Amino acid sequence: MTMPEDPERVLLEIVGRDMFDALVIRTDFSDDESWTAVVGELRRPWGPDGEFPARVQVVDAPDWSEATADEVLAAVDEDEYLSVVFVADRYTMESSTVGLLALSTVWEDEGDLDPVYYQELIESPEPREFRAAPAAVHSVHVNVTLGNMGFAEFAAAASAEPDQVLRPV
Repeated sequence: MTMPEDPERVLLEIVGRDMFDALVIRTDFSDDESWTAVVGELRRPWGPDGEFPARVQVVDAPDWSEATADEVLAAVDEDEYLSVVFVADRYTMESSTVGLLALSTVWEDEGDLDPVYYQELIESPEPREFRAAPAAVHSVHVNVTLGNMGFAEFAAAASAEPDQVLRPV
């Protein structure tokens, strides 16, 4: 029996996530100390005065090792209440900024859009990703989930930072 050259990886289904729990998936397992620090920061209360409890579902399973952004997005595609997922990848673990990769789970398929009416959207699609410090995860998740702010607004704020990592305000 011959194995295909590029077998499609099937990642574990994520179950039991409340819609207000930020979802953080670990895909890099090279530095347990850095990961412990990230999780510690994610579990801290947040908000201007720390008045909101941290609500986060952490996926820390080796099956997710080295999963790409596309694989993560495909795996969470069935969660209709998830607007953004955060990934702790190699950059997160190795960078001094500890920026988690924030991925939008909502996007338009520009292939089916009429270019006469949607030319601007086709030429300038919404951003799909940006980096966020662990302390900013909850604010991004809640505001995007509730529709208070759009993913693109957070991506623009991150891109305005010198290191391209969104921090809490």
